[in-house]
Amino acid sequence: MTAAADLRTIATTWADLNDALGAPTVIAGFGRGLRGYLAAIEDTDPTTAAELRALERDPAQLGQRPIPIRLQVYATMRTVEAALLGCAAAVAEHVQRPPISMPAPRRAAIARTRADRVAWADHARRVQAAQDDAADRRRWRWTGTQPTAPYAALWLLGRVTCAPGPFRPLAPAQQQHITHVAAEGRRRIEQILDTGSETATLTTPCPDCGGTITVHGGAGASPLANCRGCGGVWSELGAAA
Repeated sequence: MTAAADLRTIATTWADLNDALGAPTVIAGFGRGLRGYLAAIEDTDPTTAAELRALERDPAQLGQRPIPIRLQVYATMRTVEAALLGCAAAVAEHVQRPPISMPAPRRAAIARTRADRVAWADHARRVQAAQDDAADRRRWRWTGTQPTAPYAALWLLGRVTCAPGPFRPLAPAQQQHITHVAAEGRRRIEQILDTGSETATLTTPCPDCGGTITVHGGAGASPLANCRGCGGVWSELGAAA
Protein backbone atom coordinates (compact mmCIF):
# COMPACT_ATOMS: atom_id res chain seq x y z
CA MET A 1 0.00 0.00 0.00
CA THR A 2 0.99 3.63 -0.44
CA ALA A 3 1.20 6.15 2.39
CA ALA A 4 -1.99 7.80 1.12
CA ALA A 5 -3.90 4.51 1.21
CA ASP A 6 -2.58 3.70 4.68
CA LEU A 7 -3.59 7.12 6.02
CA ARG A 8 -7.09 6.78 4.54
CA THR A 9 -7.41 3.37 6.17
CA ILE A 10 -6.43 4.78 9.56
CA ALA A 11 -8.90 7.67 9.29
CA THR A 12 -11.81 5.51 8.15
CA THR A 13 -11.31 2.62 10.60
CA TRP A 14 -10.80 4.73 13.73
CA ALA A 15 -14.53 4.52 14.50
CA ASP A 16 -14.21 0.72 14.42
CA LEU A 17 -11.48 0.94 17.06
CA ASN A 18 -13.78 3.04 19.26
CA ASP A 19 -16.52 0.45 18.82
CA ALA A 20 -14.09 -2.37 19.61
CA LEU A 21 -13.07 -0.79 22.94
CA GLY A 22 -16.01 -2.42 24.67
CA ALA A 23 -16.69 -5.40 22.44
CA PRO A 24 -14.94 -8.41 20.87
CA THR A 25 -13.12 -7.59 17.65
CA VAL A 26 -15.74 -8.80 15.20
CA ILE A 27 -16.38 -5.78 12.99
CA ALA A 28 -19.44 -5.62 10.77
CA GLY A 29 -18.54 -5.70 7.11
CA PHE A 30 -15.16 -7.32 7.56
CA GLY A 31 -16.12 -10.88 8.39
CA ARG A 32 -14.29 -13.01 10.93
CA GLY A 33 -10.57 -12.34 11.15
CA LEU A 34 -8.01 -15.11 11.01
CA ARG A 35 -6.57 -14.58 14.48
CA GLY A 36 -10.04 -14.42 16.01
CA TYR A 37 -10.79 -17.71 14.29
CA LEU A 38 -7.63 -19.43 15.47
CA ALA A 39 -7.61 -18.23 19.09
CA ALA A 40 -9.28 -15.75 21.43
CA ILE A 41 -7.33 -12.52 21.89
CA GLU A 42 -5.87 -12.16 25.36
CA ASP A 43 -6.96 -8.83 26.88
CA THR A 44 -5.12 -8.88 30.18
CA ASP A 45 -2.11 -6.59 30.45
CA PRO A 46 -1.25 -6.33 34.17
CA THR A 47 0.59 -3.00 33.88
CA THR A 48 -2.04 -1.21 31.80
CA ALA A 49 -4.84 -2.88 33.70
CA ALA A 50 -3.57 -1.51 37.00
CA GLU A 51 -3.36 2.01 35.61
CA LEU A 52 -6.85 1.88 34.14
CA ARG A 53 -8.31 0.24 37.24
CA ALA A 54 -7.10 3.19 39.31
CA LEU A 55 -9.25 5.44 37.15
CA GLU A 56 -12.42 3.46 37.79
CA ARG A 57 -14.94 4.48 40.41
CA ASP A 58 -15.31 2.61 43.69
CA PRO A 59 -17.89 -0.18 43.25
CA ALA A 60 -19.52 0.98 46.48
CA GLN A 61 -20.42 4.33 44.96
CA LEU A 62 -23.89 4.97 43.66
CA GLY A 63 -24.47 5.46 39.98
CA GLN A 64 -23.40 3.72 36.80
CA ARG A 65 -19.81 2.51 36.60
CA PRO A 66 -17.68 2.98 33.48
CA ILE A 67 -18.00 0.30 30.84
CA PRO A 68 -14.93 -1.99 30.93
CA ILE A 69 -12.65 -1.41 27.97
CA ARG A 70 -10.50 -3.80 26.02
CA LEU A 71 -6.98 -2.94 27.06
CA GLN A 72 -5.21 -4.06 23.89
CA VAL A 73 -7.48 -1.91 21.74
CA TYR A 74 -6.95 1.08 24.04
CA ALA A 75 -3.17 0.64 23.95
CA THR A 76 -3.20 0.37 20.15
CA MET A 77 -5.24 3.56 19.80
CA ARG A 78 -2.91 5.52 22.09
CA THR A 79 0.21 4.21 20.32
CA VAL A 80 -1.05 4.98 16.81
CA GLU A 81 -2.38 8.38 17.84
CA ALA A 82 0.89 9.40 19.50
CA ALA A 83 2.86 8.34 16.41
CA LEU A 84 0.57 10.30 14.07
CA LEU A 85 0.64 13.47 16.19
CA GLY A 86 4.42 13.30 16.55
CA CYS A 87 4.85 12.73 12.82
CA ALA A 88 2.55 15.63 11.91
CA ALA A 89 4.37 17.99 14.27
CA ALA A 90 7.77 16.97 12.89
CA VAL A 91 6.65 17.31 9.28
CA ALA A 92 5.00 20.69 9.93
CA GLU A 93 8.25 22.00 11.38
CA HIS A 94 9.95 21.44 8.01
CA VAL A 95 7.24 22.04 5.40
CA GLN A 96 4.82 24.54 6.94
CA ARG A 97 5.52 28.04 5.67
CA PRO A 98 5.70 30.80 8.32
CA PRO A 99 2.78 33.23 8.30
CA ILE A 100 3.07 36.38 6.22
CA SER A 101 4.72 39.16 8.22
CA MET A 102 2.42 41.84 9.58
CA PRO A 103 3.18 45.27 8.03
CA ALA A 104 4.57 47.98 10.28
CA PRO A 105 1.82 50.01 11.94
CA ARG A 106 1.01 53.37 10.40
CA ARG A 107 0.58 56.50 12.45
CA ALA A 108 -3.03 57.62 12.60
CA ALA A 109 -3.73 60.40 10.16
CA ILE A 110 -6.48 61.70 7.95
CA ALA A 111 -6.28 60.55 4.35
CA ARG A 112 -6.43 63.93 2.67
CA THR A 113 -5.31 62.94 -0.81
CA ARG A 114 -5.97 60.04 -3.17
CA ALA A 115 -2.42 58.82 -2.61
CA ASP A 116 -3.08 58.75 1.15
CA ARG A 117 -6.27 56.74 0.62
CA VAL A 118 -4.48 54.27 -1.66
CA ALA A 119 -1.68 53.85 0.89
CA TRP A 120 -4.13 53.26 3.75
CA ALA A 121 -6.16 50.78 1.68
CA ASP A 122 -3.00 48.87 0.75
CA HIS A 123 -1.90 48.78 4.39
CA ALA A 124 -5.31 47.47 5.48
CA ARG A 125 -5.17 44.80 2.76
CA ARG A 126 -1.74 43.62 3.88
CA VAL A 127 -2.86 43.50 7.52
CA GLN A 128 -5.88 41.39 6.56
CA ALA A 129 -3.77 39.07 4.41
CA ALA A 130 -1.31 38.50 7.29
CA GLN A 131 -4.16 37.80 9.73
CA ASP A 132 -5.87 35.38 7.33
CA ASP A 133 -2.62 33.54 6.61
CA ALA A 134 -1.81 33.14 10.31
CA ALA A 135 -5.35 31.86 11.00
CA ASP A 136 -5.38 29.42 8.05
CA ARG A 137 -7.17 26.30 9.33
CA ARG A 138 -4.95 24.10 7.19
CA ARG A 139 -1.95 24.90 9.37
CA TRP A 140 -0.82 22.25 11.87
CA ARG A 141 -1.18 23.75 15.32
CA TRP A 142 -3.28 23.45 18.40
CA THR A 143 -3.73 25.03 21.78
CA GLY A 144 -5.66 23.29 24.50
CA THR A 145 -7.53 20.39 22.92
CA GLN A 146 -5.26 17.94 21.12
CA PRO A 147 -6.15 16.89 17.54
CA THR A 148 -7.51 13.39 17.07
CA ALA A 149 -5.74 10.59 15.24
CA PRO A 150 -8.11 10.80 12.22
CA TYR A 151 -7.43 14.56 11.97
CA ALA A 152 -3.67 13.95 12.04
CA ALA A 153 -3.99 11.17 9.44
CA LEU A 154 -5.99 13.41 7.10
CA TRP A 155 -3.58 16.32 7.61
CA LEU A 156 -0.67 14.06 6.66
CA LEU A 157 -2.71 12.79 3.72
CA GLY A 158 -2.93 16.37 2.51
CA ARG A 159 0.84 16.65 2.61
CA VAL A 160 1.55 13.44 0.67
CA THR A 161 -1.07 14.33 -1.96
CA CYS A 162 0.28 17.90 -2.31
CA ALA A 163 -2.98 19.54 -1.24
CA PRO A 164 -2.89 23.36 -1.44
CA GLY A 165 -2.03 25.38 1.62
CA PRO A 166 0.81 27.22 3.35
CA PHE A 167 3.23 24.35 2.82
CA ARG A 168 6.39 23.54 0.93
CA PRO A 169 6.68 20.21 -0.93
CA LEU A 170 7.76 17.21 1.13
CA ALA A 171 11.43 16.33 1.08
CA PRO A 172 12.36 12.62 0.74
CA ALA A 173 13.07 12.41 4.49
CA GLN A 174 9.59 13.68 5.41
CA GLN A 175 7.96 11.42 2.82
CA GLN A 176 9.78 8.41 4.23
CA HIS A 177 8.82 9.34 7.79
CA ILE A 178 5.13 9.60 6.88
CA THR A 179 5.25 6.35 4.91
CA HIS A 180 6.73 4.46 7.86
CA VAL A 181 4.30 5.87 10.44
CA ALA A 182 1.28 5.32 8.20
CA ALA A 183 2.22 1.72 7.38
CA GLU A 184 2.89 0.84 11.01
CA GLY A 185 -0.34 2.49 12.13
CA ARG A 186 -2.40 0.59 9.59
CA ARG A 187 -0.66 -2.67 10.51
CA ARG A 188 -1.42 -2.22 14.20
CA ILE A 189 -5.05 -1.35 13.53
CA GLU A 190 -5.58 -4.30 11.22
CA GLN A 191 -3.88 -6.56 13.74
CA ILE A 192 -6.04 -5.50 16.67
CA LEU A 193 -9.26 -5.51 14.60
CA ASP A 194 -8.20 -8.78 12.96
CA THR A 195 -9.08 -7.44 9.50
CA GLY A 196 -5.80 -7.83 7.64
CA SER A 197 -5.08 -10.61 5.20
CA GLU A 198 -2.96 -13.18 7.05
CA THR A 199 -1.61 -16.70 6.80
CA ALA A 200 -0.94 -19.09 9.69
CA THR A 201 0.51 -22.57 9.92
CA LEU A 202 -1.22 -24.99 12.28
CA THR A 203 0.70 -27.27 14.59
CA THR A 204 -1.95 -29.98 14.14
CA PRO A 205 -1.07 -32.18 11.15
CA CYS A 206 -3.44 -33.08 8.34
CA PRO A 207 -5.78 -35.90 9.46
CA ASP A 208 -5.51 -37.55 6.04
CA CYS A 209 -1.78 -37.50 5.23
CA GLY A 210 -0.06 -35.94 8.26
CA GLY A 211 1.09 -32.96 6.18
CA THR A 212 1.27 -29.31 7.21
CA ILE A 213 -1.96 -27.31 7.18
CA THR A 214 -1.93 -23.62 6.29
CA VAL A 215 -4.87 -21.33 7.11
CA HIS A 216 -5.62 -18.21 5.07
CA GLY A 217 -8.10 -15.55 6.09
CA GLY A 218 -8.90 -12.02 7.14
CA ALA A 219 -9.62 -8.93 5.06
CA GLY A 220 -13.30 -9.86 4.88
CA ALA A 221 -12.74 -13.47 3.81
CA SER A 222 -13.78 -16.50 5.84
CA PRO A 223 -10.81 -18.63 6.96
CA LEU A 224 -9.80 -21.34 4.50
CA ALA A 225 -7.30 -24.14 5.23
CA ASN A 226 -5.36 -26.34 2.87
CA CYS A 227 -2.84 -29.15 3.29
CA ARG A 228 0.54 -28.75 1.60
CA GLY A 229 0.86 -32.52 1.38
CA CYS A 230 -2.35 -33.94 -0.07
CA GLY A 231 -3.91 -30.67 -1.17
CA GLY A 232 -6.98 -31.06 1.02
CA VAL A 233 -9.06 -27.92 1.51
CA TRP A 234 -11.32 -27.07 4.44
CA SER A 235 -13.60 -24.14 5.22
CA GLU A 236 -15.72 -23.33 8.23
CA LEU A 237 -18.38 -25.58 6.74
CA GLY A 238 -16.04 -28.56 6.52
CA ALA A 239 -13.97 -30.25 3.82
CA ALA A 240 -14.34 -28.71 0.38
CA ALA A 241 -15.28 -30.86 -2.54
